[in-house]
Amino acid sequence: MKQDITLAPMTAADLPLLAGWMAQPHWHEWWAADVETELGYLRDMLGGRDSTRPFLFSLDGRPVGYIQVWRVADARVEPWLTEAPWVMDLPDDAVGVDLSIGPAGSLSQDIGSRALAAFVSMLRAEGYRTIVIDPDPANARAIRAYEKAGFRPIPLLRGRTPGCLLMQHHDRPLADG
Repeated sequence: MKQDITLAPMTAADLPLLAGWMAQPHWHEWWAADVETELGYLRDMLGGRDSTRPFLFSLDGRPVGYIQVWRVADARVEPWLTEAPWVMDLPDDAVGVDLSIGPAGSLSQDIGSRALAAFVSMLRAEGYRTIVIDPDPANARAIRAYEKAGFRPIPLLRGRTPGCLLMQHHDRPLADG
């Protein structure tokens, strides 16, 4: 029997949990900044100084991961324009998502794809139509999970940004260039 995935907005009380997860090798491998820098970003989000919305996802009430949504239009500033020029190629109302499994023991159990599918459903209910995710092309485990959740590479943007495979949820694919 599949366990229930739930989503909840992150609060300041969740910061110690996130700090512990961020210190683990599987997390640090794909999230480049150090723990204190990442916690600073989260504090900015929670304090309203960053429009990114952070959430935790839980499996039968036990927190097992982090997921966030960010507005592409808000990322059209430096250093994003230099590091991820594809933000200019997406519609103004597009949003991006990022996620990571917390405990290493929860990896490769279909939790990430299920959490991502639930998150996309929530975003669709809020009216978002263009939803993207940008894994590192070397992160095969993440790419498989994202594909399982309905994301596909955007052919027009393939290879435009080193270290980034831009994928879009399949409900509204961008035109093939």
